Amino acid sequence: MLELLLLPCFALLFVLLHFMTGWLFSFAELSPNISLIYLPAFLRMLSVLVLGKFRGTVATLLGGMLLMVFLGTVSLTGLANVFCSAAGPLLALWTFERVCGQAVKLTSLKDLSIVTVAYCVANALIHHAVWLAFDLKELSSGVQIFWMMVGDLNGALLGVYLLKWTVSRFGLPMPRHTQGRD
Repeated sequence: MLELLLLPCFALLFVLLHFMTGWLFSFAELSPNISLIYLPAFLRMLSVLVLGKFRGTVATLLGGMLLMVFLGTVSLTGLANVFCSAAGPLLALWTFERVCGQAVKLTSLKDLSIVTVAYCVANALIHHAVWLAFDLKELSSGVQIFWMMVGDLNGALLGVYLLKWTVSRFGLPMPRHTQGRD
């Protein structure tokens, strides 16, 4: 039941982190869709790690849709970006579970780092594939895919390391679906 209550909280936090990123790290913004430090990248991963794949994805979708409304950018491309944002963490988790044969452990810095890097690569590839297919004006240079990976990685790792510290420091219980083998 708590996980259901967290859905709107995560969605609102996604919007808040997006605006905080723009405010705190405006110097790192390369384009409206790419920043060298993007904190919501962490929240996308946190949502699926803590709430589970389905609820976490719903939280990311809700957050992305709220962000579109707040930014006044409700469009087909915006909706495609929201779905890309939700697909990245799922693809990373699915790949991690298949390759490693276990669920991601929130107390394992190695697991969190691997799935985070996989997410950053998947997220940038999915976004750029959609932009290439549907909205070429989103593509400004051939290297922006790399910069999107870097920005997501910086934001996600910053958050993941804080999460790992918080879980370990305060002995927080882990959701059942995150308790993989040691």
